[in-house]
Amino acid sequence: MTRVAAVDCGTNSIRLLVADTDGRTVRDVVRRMEIVRLGQGVDVTGRIAPEAMERTLTVAREYASQCVELGVERVRFVATSASRDASNAAEFAAGVADAFSAFGIRPEVITGDEEAQLSFRGATSVAGEQTPAPYLVVDLGGGSTEFVLGDEQVTAARSVDMGCVRFTERHLRSDPPTDAEIAAATTDIDALIDSAAQVVPLGEAGSLIGLAGSVTTITANALRLPAYDPERIDGTALTVHQVVDSCDDLLRMTRAQRAELGFMHPGRVDVIGSGALIWGTIVQRVAEQAGLTTVLTSEHDILDGIALGLAD
Repeated sequence: MTRVAAVDCGTNSIRLLVADTDGRTVRDVVRRMEIVRLGQGVDVTGRIAPEAMERTLTVAREYASQCVELGVERVRFVATSASRDASNAAEFAAGVADAFSAFGIRPEVITGDEEAQLSFRGATSVAGEQTPAPYLVVDLGGGSTEFVLGDEQVTAARSVDMGCVRFTERHLRSDPPTDAEIAAATTDIDALIDSAAQVVPLGEAGSLIGLAGSVTTITANALRLPAYDPERIDGTALTVHQVVDSCDDLLRMTRAQRAELGFMHPGRVDVIGSGALIWGTIVQRVAEQAGLTTVLTSEHDILDGIALGLAD
C-alpha cells in the first residue's frame, strides 16, 4: 500500500483525501472539505477575487502541512472549473506550488474530460452486482457539471458550464428564488443538458449515479437526516420521485430555513437552491429517456479517482 494525497480544488470547495491505496482499493486516513468559494465572481469578472484566493491558499497550506505530518509519499492537486476560467490563474498556481513545495508539485488545471474520467473511476465504486450498466455518472460542481457514461471504461463524457455557484450568481439571486428566476435558470439548464446529450447518450444509461456536495445534501434532505452522515448517504438508492421532491423542497426554502437543517454545511446555504434545480432537472430528463426509477448517490468521487491513479 502507498500513502497518497489527493486535493480537489473546485469552484465552491477544496477537499483533501489522504489514503493508503494499492491501485484497486482506497483506505481513508483523512478526508476533509472546506468551503472557500474560489469561483466567487469569476463568472462575471473573469478573475479570482483576492479574498477568495487568500481563503483557498490558506487552506492549501493547512493541507500541505497535514500531508507532511502523515507521511504522504505522493500528492496530486487538481484544480477544476474556476481555475480554468480565471485570467489570474497563474498567480493561484504559484501560491499552491509554494504551499506544496515539500512535494514539488503544482496544481493541474485539468480538462473537463479528464475530470469526468477521474470522477467516474471513484463514483462507480458504489455500483454493486445488481446495479445495471452502463453507468451514467453526473458530477455536479460549483462551476461545471460532468456527464460520464461507461461500464468498466468510459465510453462518452461531456463537461458543461453549469454549477450551483455559477447559476446562483447568474439566476437565483432572490431569497427564496422567484418563479421568473427559476424559469430562466431552467431554460439554461435544459439547453446545457441538450448540449451534453449530443455527446453522451443519456437514454442508454442503465443506472444513474450522482455525486458531489449538492447531490449528497439533497440525499440527506430526502432521508431527513438530523446531521450529515456520509455512511448513510453513500450508496443510497432513492426513487426519482423522492429526489425531485427533495430538490423542490430545498429550492423553495429561504436561506434561513436551509441554515436550520442539521445536515446543511453553512457554505452551501446560499447555493443549494441552484444545485437542487440542476439535479432535479437532470434526474427527470434521464429518468424519462432511460426509463429509470431510482438514482444512486456516491460519496466517492474525483478524490478517489485521483488517489487510485497515484498508485498506478
